[in-house]
This record gives sequence, structure tokens and C-alpha cells, in this order.
Amino acid sequence: MDLVNIFIRSAFVDNMIFAFFFGMCSYLAVSKTVKTAVGLGLAVIFVLTVTIPINFLIENYVLKEGALTWLGEEFSSVSLNYLTFIMFIAVIASTVQLVEMIVEKISPALYGALGIFLPLIAVNCAILGGALFMQEKQFATISQATVYGLGSGVGWFIAVVLIAAIRERIRYANIPGPLRGVGMAFLITGLMGLAFLGFMGFEI
Repeated sequence: MDLVNIFIRSAFVDNMIFAFFFGMCSYLAVSKTVKTAVGLGLAVIFVLTVTIPINFLIENYVLKEGALTWLGEEFSSVSLNYLTFIMFIAVIASTVQLVEMIVEKISPALYGALGIFLPLIAVNCAILGGALFMQEKQFATISQATVYGLGSGVGWFIAVVLIAAIRERIRYANIPGPLRGVGMAFLITGLMGLAFLGFMGFEI
């Protein structure tokens, strides 16, 4: 049940887009059509689900003070926390490169539609933010970290697909000139963020 609670909170209560506004650049750029939104959303789910448990292992068995005791008692006081950012980013960049190669091989059309925003997942603040939040939350097991990564990815996926569906529907609506495009997207995002506040305090 604890894993279910972690998933629900990471996907809805602590939603990367609506709670922290992480990953807004790619969120706004690829949400013009549902197809590209789904493609990038699935890529983000995969990257978060893979990188967060890997970074959990690195954090607990390499970086933290005393994490290297498995090498010997003389390493019990060693702390490599200063390498946190570079190690996390290295894992993320490697995983994104793998995703990029897979998407290019399986769906060249989607690869072309996503353009530069697929490799830019590597510097998407939602991805690094997920790893840093994992570190802050101090999960006890790798399964908790994995579920948190999956939930965070699903939350980002839900956000980008919802906004894409809405933007497709209102494309031909009679919207005042200054609000067309990104302006309306910001307004809708704010309203959706308020709606997601309804999940605050929700816990199983």
C-alpha cells in the first residue's frame, strides 16, 4: 500500500508540472499535438523510471558518507556527495541517448516530429528534479524509488497530453489575438494547476 501511496502522490499531488512547474520548456513546445505529446511523455516516463532507481543505487552505495563501507571499513568516513550532480547527469544523459536511438529506429516520423526536444530531455529540469527529490525524500528501498520515478513520469505524461488535447480543441476557437498560442497555454496550465491542488492532502 505504501508503494501505491508513493505513486499517487508523485503523479498527482507532487506533479512535476502543476506543483513545481518543472519541464515547462518541452511541455509547452511539444504540446501542440497529442501525437507528439504522447511520444515525448512516454520517453519521459521511461527515462524517469530507469534513471531514478539507478541514481538511488549510486546515492546509497557510492556517494553518501559511509556508502563505500562495502569496500572496507577504512572507507566508512568517505563522502562523495560533491559528485552528486555530475553522476546524476551522466546517468540521465546516457539513458536519454538510449531513448533517442530507440525512437529513431522504431518511429522515424515521431523522431522527426519531436526534433531537438528529444535529446533535450537530458537537460529537462523535471528529470534532474526527480533524481534530486528522490535524494531529498530518502526512500528506504529501490522499489520505492522506482515507483516514485514511474509516478513522476506518469504525472508529466498526463500533464502534457491533457494540455495537448485542449490546445488541439481550441485551435479554431475565437480567442483574442494576444492570448493565442503560448499565452492561452499558460492560462490553461494555471487553471489545471489549480485543479490539481484538489489532490493536496490526498493519501491512501
